[in-house]
Amino acid sequence: MRYTPIDKSFFIKNRKKLTSKLASESLAVFQSNDIYPTNADGVMPFRQNNDIFYFSGIDQEDTILVIFPDAPDPRHREILFILETNEHLAIWEGNKLSKEDAKNLSGIEAVYWFHEFDKIFKQLMFDAKCIYCNQNEHGRAEKKVETRDDRFIATCKQLFPLHQYDRLAPIINELRSKKEKQEIDHISIACKITQSAFENILPIIKPGIKEYEIEASIIYDFIRNGSRGHAYQPIIASGINSCVLHYIQNDKECKSDDIILMDFGAEYGNYSSDLTRVVPVNGKFTKRQKDVYTSVLRVFKETKKLIKPGITLSELNKAAGEFVTEEILRLKLISAKELKKNSATPLYRNYFMHGIGHHLGLDVHDVHVKNAPLKSGMIITLEPGIYIRDEAIGIRLENDILVTSNGNIDLMEGIPIEIEEIEFLMKK
Repeated sequence: MRYTPIDKSFFIKNRKKLTSKLASESLAVFQSNDIYPTNADGVMPFRQNNDIFYFSGIDQEDTILVIFPDAPDPRHREILFILETNEHLAIWEGNKLSKEDAKNLSGIEAVYWFHEFDKIFKQLMFDAKCIYCNQNEHGRAEKKVETRDDRFIATCKQLFPLHQYDRLAPIINELRSKKEKQEIDHISIACKITQSAFENILPIIKPGIKEYEIEASIIYDFIRNGSRGHAYQPIIASGINSCVLHYIQNDKECKSDDIILMDFGAEYGNYSSDLTRVVPVNGKFTKRQKDVYTSVLRVFKETKKLIKPGITLSELNKAAGEFVTEEILRLKLISAKELKKNSATPLYRNYFMHGIGHHLGLDVHDVHVKNAPLKSGMIITLEPGIYIRDEAIGIRLENDILVTSNGNIDLMEGIPIEIEEIEFLMKK
């Protein structure tokens, strides 16, 4: 394990919060992710399902968590099923978690082998009226692959058609949106690793470098600092590519007068960070690049002042849109006359096409309750941008912001963002 595990008290607390929201005589079931194939006998690296991790701390395949607060047998109110190791697995993959390991990580006393699930689950179902099932219910998710959750739900309804069924996602989205101290600590570590990678790549950027060379330097820094890698597919976008919001080819040569937009973040212990910075390839911004950068930085600072409990992301988006409108007027991208014309789509949307931020946590675009006001303990990104395709200038600046009772704390405050800082570090 590359990261320091979170203490089991965190997962015990999470399960208690979940239990308080379940209907009586109900049980909830969580499945680990599948290991997905590539080609021939290849497989993708395993990535645990975030929900089962959140409630158990188990970071291993073939894991099932059952929570049944009203189980007649007190031993079965929390049950963990894990993969049983054997000589073959030990030789080819290394030892898996023992039952004692699983108890120590999760705080769950009742631990069985994975192959025992069907028999024990059938017994539990005779004492339950409602089954809470889990699925990836996310506004941005596209349903293209059948998951282990999908298969379990289908099988469960076939075997037990007269039970009641309910969704876990609304409960989980509420719980996960507000972070505990242990989560904030992990995200802060991820931010520190990201900071190290950013500062270490600045001196190597120069005309002629390839975008993928920068990406390679970043992943090297991530892994050597205890991260398993990128929290999401990194964007290293020079020149006109800086105006492509989800550019991931990262295969172009960086030219002398170009800027490079870099959107990347380390994960640490399954938790994400998310940074965006823009730097000049030759170490010195042109006057126009500097003007646009200054405008985006001004929007960043003004919007950041508004982040506090009670405000919604919709309200932040509205305010950011007004700030961006002021800046594109100043940059002469639109005229005051054009602004007065009625339009179904605000004019600033031609230059700032995305939202001002999103929730951050186990997922980069973390789960949350839609339109709910921000609360102390939530973490969101702040990422204004202005993209001028005709000039091959795309500027986006992004930090991770912790909402507090007194306002907010910028978890990436130490990462250089001012023009003078960046130019100095590149020259150095």
